Order: sequence, then C-alpha cells, then structure tokens
Amino acid sequence: MTKNTIELLEEELRQAMLVSDVNKLDELIADSLVFTIPAGTVVNKQADLEAYRSGIQKINKLEPFEQFISLYDNLAVVTVKMQLAGKYCEEAFLGDYCYTRIWSKINDHWQVIAGHASQIP
Repeated sequence: MTKNTIELLEEELRQAMLVSDVNKLDELIADSLVFTIPAGTVVNKQADLEAYRSGIQKINKLEPFEQFISLYDNLAVVTVKMQLAGKYCEEAFLGDYCYTRIWSKINDHWQVIAGHASQIP
C-alpha cells in the first residue's frame, strides 16, 4: 500500500459522491461502516447509500484543500479538509468541513470502514 493508492481511492470516492454514483460508493464503503455526520448522528452504509440514492443528499461542490494520510499495516487514516456545498433534505449547506476516514483492506479491496465529518467554524 502506498499513499498514492489511498489518494486515488479518495478521489474515486469524491467523484462518486459528486455524481451520487451509488454503485461506486457501494464498492468503496464497507458493509460494516460507522460514520458520524456533522449533526452528530451515526449512520451505517445503508443509510449513507440511501441518502444518495433517494436524492435526500446532493453534493454540488467537494473540493479538498488539505489532506493528511497515515499508513499502517492494513489500514490508512485520512484527514482531509474540504469546501463543501449541496443540499440535505432540501436544505442548502455551504462551508468548510473536515473528514476523517479509515480505509481497510477487506477481501483484497480497500474500503472505508469508519469516518467522521464536522464543520470547521
């Protein structure tokens, strides 16, 4: 595993989020996902995918401006700051957010197993 591998996966994830590509998101997210959204709610993979599938969540802008990657045996921890804009439940949002994602190699595929997002004041 290299930082380049994780950078490429992060970009695949970003692009899938921008176009609500549920099939690609399904590939990149582990079935056991635990993700804390900015409101503090913990969601699983199915809830995350359904938000994209149903159109409840629509991201129009997701531009990284700072990223750190730490590599471990079969894990990678990514912290990335993003300029984010879109709609959630028809309510517009815009701002800078910080994401932390943990990638793990599962059955020879890298997937996000956990994460957290919070708005940067």
